[in-house]
Amino acid sequence: MGQDERINVGIIGAGEIAGAHIRGYLQVADRARVTAIADVDAQRAQRYAEQVSAQVFTDYRDMIASSPIDAIDICLPHHLHKDAILAAAAAGKHVLCEKPLCLTLEEADAVTHAVSAAGITLMCAHNQLFLPAVAPARTLIRQGKLGKVYTARTTDIFALTIAADRLGWRARRATSGGGELIDTGYHPTYLLLHLIDSEPVEVAAMLSRHRMEFLEGEDSAQVLVKFADGTVGNIVTSWAYEAPGGTERFSVAGEAGSLWSNGRSLHYKPRGGEPILVQESGDVEPDTYSLEVADFITCLQEGRRPLNTEVEGVKVLKVILAAYASADGGRIVELKNL
Repeated sequence: MGQDERINVGIIGAGEIAGAHIRGYLQVADRARVTAIADVDAQRAQRYAEQVSAQVFTDYRDMIASSPIDAIDICLPHHLHKDAILAAAAAGKHVLCEKPLCLTLEEADAVTHAVSAAGITLMCAHNQLFLPAVAPARTLIRQGKLGKVYTARTTDIFALTIAADRLGWRARRATSGGGELIDTGYHPTYLLLHLIDSEPVEVAAMLSRHRMEFLEGEDSAQVLVKFADGTVGNIVTSWAYEAPGGTERFSVAGEAGSLWSNGRSLHYKPRGGEPILVQESGDVEPDTYSLEVADFITCLQEGRRPLNTEVEGVKVLKVILAAYASADGGRIVELKNL
């Protein structure tokens, strides 16, 4: 592919996550390039711009209006996602948006309508879908290897050690949308919905602030999700503690068998049979951010639908909003009543 055919990308937001995305663009430099970076802090944007020879803007609207770009990569704080998506869609730019898609159902409606009206591709940056074990696990489930699925669990647990001033906007409900659940907890939520071949219908949750008292929201969450086919999913996520030994990234059990994974290796056990190693664990942890970026570029070049678009992004948001409503009200929340 000639250099003229490369997809030009503008990144909005120059925080740490932008650096992870830039690694991805550098790995597909024959197909895409970052030509512009926007951040209110020009010096912060400049440190990344030097890596990719990009132009720096302090207002992303100026970048969208004046820079010859094909796609926008949104790496902003949560509460700024919606406005950036609307601006990109209005200009006919494709979008890769970091999680969460947005913060409210009203924002979700605005995003959905804007993307549809513009006819652009929006990909949710759900990087853990690119863990090596996820695709084969989803295939086994849909091939019926587990029979009727009864239960599933997804986890993302680690002890976050960070000073209150460094957590910044993530510590405030108004800018983060909640606490740990809508941040790190977003990963096991979209993973659960990706694995289970049914629509979520009910949610119950308990939230905790075990250790990080400076948070306005929770540092840990346990969420139960009931699906239309009767499957019950359990999301376990935390910034407060180290995961106990043997904690899986995901597991699924059904009438005919079960599977489990640390994200890289995948094990399958037919009911009454012996465990089978389906996917070998590699020695090197995969760079799922780079894999995600590469897939975004491929989707644009091939006209292929991303694994998760705004459609899935809204479903994930609804489950998380229902979890917050459940914890606040001490009740089971039906998604249809949100």
